Amino acid sequence: MGNNNYDFGLVGLGVMGRNFILNVADNGFSAYGHDMDTEKVNALKEEGNDLAKVSASTDVLEFVQNLSTPRKIMLLVPAGKIVDVVIESLLPHLDKGDIIIDGGNSFFTDTDRREAYLKEKNIHFFGSGVSGGAKGARRGPSIMPGGDKEAYKEVQPIFEAVSAKFKGEPCVAYLGPKSAGNYVKMVHNGIEYGLMQLTSEIYDLLKRAGGLNNDELHEVFSTWNKGRLQSFLVEITSEILKQEDDKADGRLVDKILDKAKQKGTGKWTSQNAMDLGIPIPTIDIAVSMREISALKEERTQADKLYDRPTPTAIDKKEIIKLAEEALYFSFISAYAQGLHQLLDASNEYGYELDLAVIAKIWRAGCIIRAELLEDITKVYQENKKLRNLLLAPAFVEKVQSTVDSTREVVAYAAKNGIPVPGVSNSLTYFDAYTSERLPLNLIQAQRDHFGSHTYERTDMEGIFHTEWK
Repeated sequence: MGNNNYDFGLVGLGVMGRNFILNVADNGFSAYGHDMDTEKVNALKEEGNDLAKVSASTDVLEFVQNLSTPRKIMLLVPAGKIVDVVIESLLPHLDKGDIIIDGGNSFFTDTDRREAYLKEKNIHFFGSGVSGGAKGARRGPSIMPGGDKEAYKEVQPIFEAVSAKFKGEPCVAYLGPKSAGNYVKMVHNGIEYGLMQLTSEIYDLLKRAGGLNNDELHEVFSTWNKGRLQSFLVEITSEILKQEDDKADGRLVDKILDKAKQKGTGKWTSQNAMDLGIPIPTIDIAVSMREISALKEERTQADKLYDRPTPTAIDKKEIIKLAEEALYFSFISAYAQGLHQLLDASNEYGYELDLAVIAKIWRAGCIIRAELLEDITKVYQENKKLRNLLLAPAFVEKVQSTVDSTREVVAYAAKNGIPVPGVSNSLTYFDAYTSERLPLNLIQAQRDHFGSHTYERTDMEGIFHTEWK
């Protein structure tokens, strides 16, 4: 029988789960883990080094019996069917009022289904996104809970203690009912896809057009990280460019195969945005570029079939200046798109999201943390009804002062055969969103011509159809 005295339970003792539970123990809460892998259980016990603070078992009954009531059990397991399997393994041993938290990247409709299912069994359930990777889980992640508010209150002291802190404020907040937490984490990951793609394009541009070597690239990104582009992704890019290869001569980044993998959250963000009718082209193309990258053999074959321009010479200082401004502009565009999606999803799904709170808890701990989020937090605090970041007066100057350089970068890259689809889509999104009139009148005419789909007019009310000749 268990001692029934551990404050917090966690299922899934991989690197992320082990680090999270150790974080819990470090912050004054006793924690008990469960995993079917004996090695992972023993590794946690050894690293925890105090069984009164942190322990674990491969036996699910022993795990449950060691937790104080109401039991607070977090799952950090891969999204999908395994979540349901773990829930079913726990259910026979749980009591009314116990709490299960899904801390993985579950698809939001799965979270809604699980919440309804467990509610019938008098078990509380909510989804909670966790961002920051393995290091963040250990040192302090950004946590995005949503769902059963009363159940969250039981876990709130633990989450606030283990989360990242920005100027002393915990990077965690209750976000809204139902699957709000998992949905926000999904869009967070979509923005992450976009920012990573943008950063890689600027790296490639500087290398191809500016001829910068890895040391120079390291210095550029390191310098940028001390300015308005300060962010986790720019910071680690500077570190990556300096990393020596421990298996061969040279820098490791040059030996890594250019095939980027994905786990699905970027694709889900893109698919759901289309369902909602919200444009997120920077995120869309980031997903597509990972798919194109997977076609390595075909790309290699095609590269031999077609000529590519030799990049026109450009001054290093000039291309670095243009690249910094284009990256800043494109980061703003990516955040604007993701936040726009969150706003519409909130209305569609009844999440009651506060975008200022979301931006606030993203300021530290998470992968997309950036100095920009402090400014984003402020504009949404000032205007909670703001439809799009591009409509915020505080961002107009930021955008206008960098858009011309972005145009130069896109034009230069296109003329010289350097793919920058993320930067290009960020610019196209801006140009389209800020255009009072678009050529979609012709598309409506075409639709009416071949399919009698009707159209509206600019000069009178009503729905019209023409018998086209």
